[in-house]
Amino acid sequence: MEHIVTVRDAVTAFADFMEPTNAELDAIEQEMPVILADVDLLDAHIATLDRAPSELDERRIRRARRRALAARVTLVNRAAGASVSGGAA
Repeated sequence: MEHIVTVRDAVTAFADFMEPTNAELDAIEQEMPVILADVDLLDAHIATLDRAPSELDERRIRRARRRALAARVTLVNRAAGASVSGGAA
């Protein structure tokens, strides 16, 4: 009979090194408006899964989609502005 050995020690041996770094936490913080806008969009879609969307539902989805796109544009523009060094020549 073979014994099943737990691998908890092997899996958690590097737990201290698996924590997110400060740079990763900063990146998550900057992406948080996009994440929250995507959650709102998903909520709007989920609300209409079991029924035909009403006009109000369609407006809610359109608004959520616009907010999600606007949050992505803001994030991309912020990243593009941060990567450009110096001014116009």
